[in-house]
Amino acid sequence: MKSKLNIFFYTDTFLPAIDGAVTSMLGFKKELERRGNSVVIIASGNKKTKEIVKGRDDIIVVPSVKFKRYPQYNFALMPFMAASKIGVYDADIAHMQTPFTVGTYGMLVAKIGKLASVGSFHTLFTKSSVIKEYGVSSPIARKLFIKYAWPYARFFYGNCTRVIAPSPAIKSVLEKESVHNSIDVVPNGVDTKRFSPKVDGSKLRDILAPGNSKLVIYVGRVSKEKNIGTMINAAKVISRKRKDIKFLIAGTGPAMDSYIKQVHRNKLENVVKFAGFVNDNELPKYYAAADLMCMPSTFETQGIVSLEAMACGKPVVGADSLALRGLIENGKNGEKFRPLDYNDCAKKIEKVINNLPSYKDCAKTAKEYSISKVTDRLLETYSKALQDSVNKKSKGLKAVF
Repeated sequence: MKSKLNIFFYTDTFLPAIDGAVTSMLGFKKELERRGNSVVIIASGNKKTKEIVKGRDDIIVVPSVKFKRYPQYNFALMPFMAASKIGVYDADIAHMQTPFTVGTYGMLVAKIGKLASVGSFHTLFTKSSVIKEYGVSSPIARKLFIKYAWPYARFFYGNCTRVIAPSPAIKSVLEKESVHNSIDVVPNGVDTKRFSPKVDGSKLRDILAPGNSKLVIYVGRVSKEKNIGTMINAAKVISRKRKDIKFLIAGTGPAMDSYIKQVHRNKLENVVKFAGFVNDNELPKYYAAADLMCMPSTFETQGIVSLEAMACGKPVVGADSLALRGLIENGKNGEKFRPLDYNDCAKKIEKVINNLPSYKDCAKTAKEYSISKVTDRLLETYSKALQDSVNKKSKGLKAVF
């Protein structure tokens, strides 16, 4: 493998949106460039995106329209226009972060240019519940989306040299669905310098949980697939017995109104608060201000926010599902509860609150996912992809002669 690589990231989600894919990309870009590599991002975006990256020639924004039912993603308009701003075949690696319009553009560039390509599977866009919630409103079209989601995934990722799964659980899902036969597990990285037990959240805590109150925090997209309602119901159960445990939902998303109504309906206004959008610079302080993180989602392909909380020394109470199943170790860095079971969620939250000093492995777990360590694994995948690409070309030449 070349000592210095030219890498192109292709993505349908980007700033100002913050999600696992965006966090992962920016973290990898910074570390890859620190090691002397070159990284260009081709991203769908809008006016806000262009303002954020104004003056940068390493980020190409493709004009897009927002997908109303899933505002985290944009549909790029004529993504091939990006080719006029970059050397189309200057890359050594084309890395598709998403499988939609910009991702498809990246796949075609890789095919035409005969480049080694890598596709990351960041989100379970194939899940029927997600398609029903965020897909098109037409019932007929929705059925078609559900029917062809996995065939499309097999087509898209089957055209990549190698595929990245962010956790062993997702690798198993992809293998079960016969998506690709060359899948590497490369987790998203955590900045363990920025997120650490040394972060001081005391001032924020005085505001959010005054006195001797305990604080349970949820951080992330406020959407139905995150099952935040399970945590709200758990808060209701706990509030009947204890008045010293408060809950905070930090983030925004399409289900915000629904969850606010659930809080009002259950008269939990003094128990469950909404922080709304949290500036990225302030995020470490929110983890530091809390006693524990609750992640009720059964949708996590890795759970980057759970790792950020652990990096700040906070245990995580999460659903025993997908990536969280392998990430959370009961009694060490948190507790797992039966998915969607709010009574079990409440029980595990109380267990952690009553035994906080026992959960000593939180920061230790997060260090295994440091940006430096996971970038080593990403470069291993790039090396394999380059070698696989060379082998494929060699086979093609042998077939000709």
